[in-house]
Amino acid sequence: MSLVSLVKISGQKFEEAIVKSLKLIEYKLPKDARNIVIKPNLCYYLDWSTGHTTDPNFVGSLSIVLRQSISEDVTINVVESDASAMKCKYAFKMLGYEKMAQKFGVNLVNLSEDEFERTKTTVNGADLVFKTPSTIRNADLLINVSKMKYSRPSVKMTCALKNIFGCDPYPLKYRYHSMLSDVIVGLNKTMKFDLNIIDGNFVYGEGTRKIGLVMASQDIVALDSACAKIMGVSKGRVKYLRLAEKEGVGTSKFEARGVTIDHFASMYPRQGYLKTIKDQVFYYLAKFGLTSKLGID
Repeated sequence: MSLVSLVKISGQKFEEAIVKSLKLIEYKLPKDARNIVIKPNLCYYLDWSTGHTTDPNFVGSLSIVLRQSISEDVTINVVESDASAMKCKYAFKMLGYEKMAQKFGVNLVNLSEDEFERTKTTVNGADLVFKTPSTIRNADLLINVSKMKYSRPSVKMTCALKNIFGCDPYPLKYRYHSMLSDVIVGLNKTMKFDLNIIDGNFVYGEGTRKIGLVMASQDIVALDSACAKIMGVSKGRVKYLRLAEKEGVGTSKFEARGVTIDHFASMYPRQGYLKTIKDQVFYYLAKFGLTSKLGID
């Protein structure tokens, strides 16, 4: 059974929430780590206030925690890759990551332009070959900072496991969609992250809602299983989650520490959430990145 933490963010104090989430799972950042990778979720060009993408301020706060806990001299690379309908050079700029990188002294790396080695793994008895970027392969510490949101019917939800899909440097990812679950699991076997964190300040279900949540776990399958419970998604219906456990990526059995799962489950925007005009207005403002600009987060 793996530990999963659930922490309520107080205002915009991301650093406090991150530190508390790590303490609850009894995780200590390695003092000898010097080359650190952070993988946020940058899905298309949707602003963080929609709940679709990782808040750059959250990543900046995490970089502060890393330097305070490990060393001021660590190198931090924030990574993403090109996708079928997204280019990193535009996403980094449009989603606030260029400004964040300058402010917090981190590097932005497009994995699709990185050197790589081919790595073979087996999923469901079939061989799969992926390109493993050098920035991932050479890191001392890999941190996955994902979102919690509903996704296409074939995968049901996007959380920590699916976020590693973005570590594949191959840009035409739509070609994987017929075997998406196998590819997600294969990439998680090939590129195993040390720490998984959910930026659940804003989440996306049927619409967007601010629930002020940070989750953490060393076990990526346990973390996604806890997320599924919050979202009201049966983990048995999520093929890649079942497959990941079967392939030994992690366990779906977890011990939740901190605020109760039921607390956040009651806040998650499940079906029927967009009932009021107020909810609908907030959703559409968030969709176009206007909530933060208008100061109504």
